[in-house]
Amino acid sequence: MILLSDVVERHQGELERLHGDQLLPSHRQALQAMRRCRRQGSDLMVLQCSNCRHSIKVPHSCGHRSCPHCQHHESQRWIERQQAKLLPVEYFLITFTVPAQLRALFWSRQRTTYDLLLKTAWQTVDSFARRDPKLKGVTGAHAILHTHNRRLDYHPHVHLIVPAGVIHQQRQGQANGKEWRWKARGYLFPEANLAKVFRAKWLEGMRRMGLSVNAPIPRDWIVHCKSVGPGEKALVYLGRYLYRGVLPEKNILSDRDGMVTFRTRDNTGQEMIQNATGAEFLWMLLRHVLPKRFRRARDYGLLHGNSLGLLQVVQLLLRVALPEPWRPKPKPPICCPQCGGVMEVVAVRVREIRPQLS
Repeated sequence: MILLSDVVERHQGELERLHGDQLLPSHRQALQAMRRCRRQGSDLMVLQCSNCRHSIKVPHSCGHRSCPHCQHHESQRWIERQQAKLLPVEYFLITFTVPAQLRALFWSRQRTTYDLLLKTAWQTVDSFARRDPKLKGVTGAHAILHTHNRRLDYHPHVHLIVPAGVIHQQRQGQANGKEWRWKARGYLFPEANLAKVFRAKWLEGMRRMGLSVNAPIPRDWIVHCKSVGPGEKALVYLGRYLYRGVLPEKNILSDRDGMVTFRTRDNTGQEMIQNATGAEFLWMLLRHVLPKRFRRARDYGLLHGNSLGLLQVVQLLLRVALPEPWRPKPKPPICCPQCGGVMEVVAVRVREIRPQLS
């Protein structure tokens, strides 16, 4: 398997020559982390067996969220945390996409536009849930920002996983309390109407923030809304892309003569083999590194962390046994290569001492 750290080692110089003026601090930090990730010469972690006392030294992982080596445990924790909130209802995956004319604005104002995209998508769904004649209540959503399509082109969009129902507060004069309301199976909101409202809210958000573009903005935008059944598979699918970069290392097929060959898929799911120079390959990956500390996954409405009480009301209305409070599972143990016992961490960030040549 071709290691991404090796690709960075070979082609970073050419990347700097071609795109050095475009590299952001977050890009350089990602390059530095992935170049040293679990490589010889990086800081070491000392492990010792609790049985036979055998000790080994292993290179530290970089821990960067764009590194394909790292953050698998964090990705799994996110999936488990969201699965604990699943309700026994139908879920929909709603995808909001901005037109190509806005991509230059997104690239130049990433933190601002990504945040506005997430908030505007949720505000659109929230407004439909509150005004729908059959619902008129509060729904929820897990929102995940993506900056790429399957070909790894720069293509900002956001996915929302939404339960097909709301918690509705009964009117005064009726029995005091709340009720769960839902739509007919297989249908939530009309895509064309979602797109119109999303466009209007986005343009209003741009106006409030003083953002503008030189290109004409199309009238017709694209929003997809499809049923994903109980929602679990959709969470797993989107959770894979939260912390581990946009291209698994197993999809890097070769790196020779300055060219990198890698595997992607088109919009139909068919496998595609692509080629790029090493520098352009790295630049393609770096375009999807998010600004530092930017949260690409957010919860809204009754699925927000501050709405636990409201979520429990919904679970009671749907006769769901209240789950135990979610607790993260411990990381799987590292086994001793000598006796198979559990290895314990006894030291971290140990610098390797290299013998000096006389």
